[in-house]
Amino acid sequence: MSQKSLLITGCSSGIGLAAAQTMRDRGWRVFASCRSQKDCKRLIKQGFESPLIDYCAPDTIRSGLKDVLEATGGTLDALFNNGARGLPGAVEDLPAAGLRTLMESNLIGWHDLTQQVLPVMRKQGHGRIVNNSSVLGYVSLRYRGAYVASKHALEGWSDCLRLELRDTPLHVSLIQPGPITSAMRRNNATQFFHWIDWENSPHAEAYRTGLVKRFSQKKASLDPFELPASAVCDKLIHALEAPRPRARYRVTKPAHFMNVLRRTLPTEILDWVIAKG
Repeated sequence: MSQKSLLITGCSSGIGLAAAQTMRDRGWRVFASCRSQKDCKRLIKQGFESPLIDYCAPDTIRSGLKDVLEATGGTLDALFNNGARGLPGAVEDLPAAGLRTLMESNLIGWHDLTQQVLPVMRKQGHGRIVNNSSVLGYVSLRYRGAYVASKHALEGWSDCLRLELRDTPLHVSLIQPGPITSAMRRNNATQFFHWIDWENSPHAEAYRTGLVKRFSQKKASLDPFELPASAVCDKLIHALEAPRPRARYRVTKPAHFMNVLRRTLPTEILDWVIAKG
């Protein structure tokens, strides 16, 4: 049996890196892509094939996938869309340019890559597409409007794709993690201070005692029920290897708990619970 191939995006750290290591250990030929050449070189030194793919740069999507297909002889068994970024801040403080960039990174680029992969999978007669979403793909949180919008959109986009591929041997799954240990907080801080004029915002005091204070901590504290990235890998294994993969995989207790609350509580009460949390 030939070795199965898997392309993963966003492998510089966190979930992407853990997924690349886990699936390689399980015998997959992993293409661990990153959006910076520096990170690609680091992964190559670790023994990975690491094409440069930046969702915000369409040329790298085409060239990165081309490198993968040339290496495999034109096939690709699975795609794990994972690379994403956050942009914390109140909705009224979000510059349109910042929101546009985030949607490019968290949705449009995923669409571009997936659209290019689908003809390959159709031709070979099989394939798995796994999209890494979030608990914020089905509930919302204050000061996370940009990220929430991208993940809500991803959920709907993935559902449509799954329905449209229902009569084919191609499978689409969503992974919906809650709090997972990653570099997201550090990256969020960079995006926040770049895009948000927080000191002149109506939310300035809330920022000062919340986001800004948290970003200034030298050592990040763990969120309640936070799990390591390996918790996502357990679900990814099932999505890629099970004969009948699920449409959704929730990870962490908050992801399961919030799904129950979303389905059972009136909106006003759910808003109160989230605001108190």
